[in-house]
Amino acid sequence: MFGCAAQPVGMPKSHHTHNGFRNVYVSDEKSFLDFLKWRWQRFFKDIPGPETYQFEVVKNNPKFIHSEDDQTTLTWIGHATVLLQLDGKNILTDPLFSQRTSPVQWAGPKRLVPPGVSMENLPPIHMVLISHDHYDALDEGSVMNLFQRPGGEDTVFFVPLGLKQWFNKRGITKVFELDWWENTQMENFSITAVPVQHWSKRSLFSKNRTLWAGWVIEVPDFRFFFAGDSGYCPHFKQIGQKFGKIDLAAIPIGAYEPRWFMSKYHISPEESVRVHQDINAEKSVGIHWGTFILTDEPPDEPPKRLAKATENAGLDSDAFVVLKHGEIITLYLENL
Repeated sequence: MFGCAAQPVGMPKSHHTHNGFRNVYVSDEKSFLDFLKWRWQRFFKDIPGPETYQFEVVKNNPKFIHSEDDQTTLTWIGHATVLLQLDGKNILTDPLFSQRTSPVQWAGPKRLVPPGVSMENLPPIHMVLISHDHYDALDEGSVMNLFQRPGGEDTVFFVPLGLKQWFNKRGITKVFELDWWENTQMENFSITAVPVQHWSKRSLFSKNRTLWAGWVIEVPDFRFFFAGDSGYCPHFKQIGQKFGKIDLAAIPIGAYEPRWFMSKYHISPEESVRVHQDINAEKSVGIHWGTFILTDEPPDEPPKRLAKATENAGLDSDAFVVLKHGEIITLYLENL
């Protein structure tokens, strides 16, 4: 069922350190004092509260999501969580269904809108892609609910290096842990962990102890790219060169202000368009916006800047789109 292709023995791994991992194109490490500076500056900014924004949630048809035909669809559930239905498999990215993105559910950033598909209305999930260990990407409540629902013990999790132990401690054993460029097979699916520029930290003393990654899923004649979370960097051109063409990509467009603090690890909408071009994407969907207020830009700003950047790049208006929470797009593969 599975096979893993490791890197050749002796091949240098420049992103490895003696106690974890690092980025290869930036050495700019923001300190706790930088974080305090950002939060202090934020205190003096006129940032509207969550009650200011009213994002529409599309009421989708659970029967359509549960249908077992071979239609290829993508549903934006919210933040970096999408449901990809491909070749009869249901695939989730960075599942986040909790009310808050936080170690606890009584404090921390709160949802602006409910999940576009509730946990109860999800179809059976065959695969889950995890990009890194931050609380908005690896949500314990959501992971455990997926595992404990009927049939959840058969869900297979794909995670970057260092995260398998976290799952095993919670009784989840169907976990495949991959380094950048490593690949594994599941039936007719090929799953590859690809490099992105970010960082990891789940507790006070765990910075960069686990790896961060994007993912490419391939079936015959179709490739899907999930960027997870990243700053703009040469990795994206490398991904484009390796895979040739990406049929569908999920690329973050939010959480980018202030740039002095965020630019190394979060892309702006203008950089998202460059990522779309670098990876040779036929179609991209914007994620990582409009669900939580995590940074300083207005939550409804990213789609506006993306639309302008797409136009300035000379792309068709439907080449890089944003969806409403719960909205489903159906891909007609003969047109890709």
